[in-house]
Amino acid sequence: MSDCQNKGWSTKASDDVLLKRALMLKGIRSFFDANDVIEVETPLLSHYQTTDPHLDSLQSRFRDEVCFLNTSPEYAMKRLLASWKRPIYQICKAFRDDELGPNHNPEFTLLEWHRPGFDMQQLMAEVADLVKMLWPLANASDNGTPVFKSMSYQQAFEDFVGINPHQVTSLQCYQAAKAKNVDIPCGLTTDSYELNAWLDWLLTQLVLPAFDQSTFTFLYDYPAAQCSLAKVAMNEQQILVARRFELFYGQIELANGFHELTDADEQHRRFKLENTVRKHSGKRCARIDDNFIAALQFGLPECSGVAIGLDRLLMAVTQTPNIEHVLSFSWKRS
Repeated sequence: MSDCQNKGWSTKASDDVLLKRALMLKGIRSFFDANDVIEVETPLLSHYQTTDPHLDSLQSRFRDEVCFLNTSPEYAMKRLLASWKRPIYQICKAFRDDELGPNHNPEFTLLEWHRPGFDMQQLMAEVADLVKMLWPLANASDNGTPVFKSMSYQQAFEDFVGINPHQVTSLQCYQAAKAKNVDIPCGLTTDSYELNAWLDWLLTQLVLPAFDQSTFTFLYDYPAAQCSLAKVAMNEQQILVARRFELFYGQIELANGFHELTDADEQHRRFKLENTVRKHSGKRCARIDDNFIAALQFGLPECSGVAIGLDRLLMAVTQTPNIEHVLSFSWKRS
């Protein structure tokens, strides 16, 4: 094939966006340097795959051993944190065997950092500070400063769905969906174990579309059953919630953060539960990361941590609608 026939060799990102990407990375490092957060590197290749039932690891092989590309650097960073106990950050590639589309690429760039001594609210404030600092790097000066809003998961569901997500049943979620003419996915039942799936569906169908599409929105205090790697605690209404937050720009998820769980036994129990969910959904169970559990047993300091998808963040600050246009080469052209 001649060069003139092969149109897939070049990037779909403009020169301007590629420059803004470089400025974003430079700005992130300057931000953390100014705040005494140390940059670290951890392996991308791991002996363990994720147990998260919503994610799947990309599989590879070294000699005769199956291995996996990390879905995030979180476990390895926490292993460093357990022994070093200093604020750390990392900019790296992450990989997920996930959908492919305007907001998804199987290989993407992730910024993750962990702050000993920070609670969830302090870390949310630092995330906002970082985005505000990066905003002028990719926007004309007359675009002003980004707007941030914050609301609890409960408030969002009460406002936009009309239910309390911490006290609702699968049947009540079904009834709320029918009342608001929301299409119901095939196979989603009113069995009690489907509650989290119902809440995830209502979040995407009713809550996120109601967000201001030009505003950054923090959603925090998720249902306890969606705790993942976060601590659980009582909220002001004395309801057990996960100290977890996500940041959205309009409907697009940008970040996921936790007031980190430090209890090794509880984390091991959650991993086993995630494997049960994976098995129920027809996915292969994952071997639990013993190194990560051992680090928690050694002692993780009280801390909060967050991961931000930098490709999506660049989409937000440059008002770019497709992830292909902020990557040097997407999966289709890699």
